[in-house]
Amino acid sequence: MVVDKRRSLKPLTFVPPDLVAPQVRHTNAPLLRKEAAAAVERMFAGAAAQGVRLVSTSAYRSYDAQKQVFAADTAQGGAAYANTIDMRPGYSEHQTGWAIDIGSSTRPAVDFDVRMADTPEGKWLATNAWQYGFHLSYPKGRESMTGILYEPWHFRYVAVALATELHRTGAQTLQEFFGLPASPNYG
Repeated sequence: MVVDKRRSLKPLTFVPPDLVAPQVRHTNAPLLRKEAAAAVERMFAGAAAQGVRLVSTSAYRSYDAQKQVFAADTAQGGAAYANTIDMRPGYSEHQTGWAIDIGSSTRPAVDFDVRMADTPEGKWLATNAWQYGFHLSYPKGRESMTGILYEPWHFRYVAVALATELHRTGAQTLQEFFGLPASPNYG
């Protein structure tokens, strides 16, 4: 499923039926769909085997939790600002149970910051996440396609076969890969 500003969850209050808690380092206890949780455990172990310690900073968010996040960001910077850094409830990959935000154990001050890309964790993820079935949802230079600013920490589980094909073809967004229209605005 592709979830973005044009394609909402159905129903908007969708709750995944198979959420589990992956056993990984975290700042907020994560929940993911069972298949994604197993894959994230493998990915964190693979990174650790190469001396990189990944940290989960956010994963599944319910409709109500996403509503709170979006409202807080709107209060902080206005609706236009919130629309560039968050998805409205019912439109968030986090609500699918397939998405995870991953932070830095070496520089936690850059979690949720574009500087995450320059950390050992960010570099490792950019090079290796696809091998575990994960895809960077909001890549640099694709803001007009996704409607969200570059987020080097936000990964979506798409399974190894699709992640491999995305990597092989160089498609940077699911919208591009599937030939879907851009989703810069809610439509």
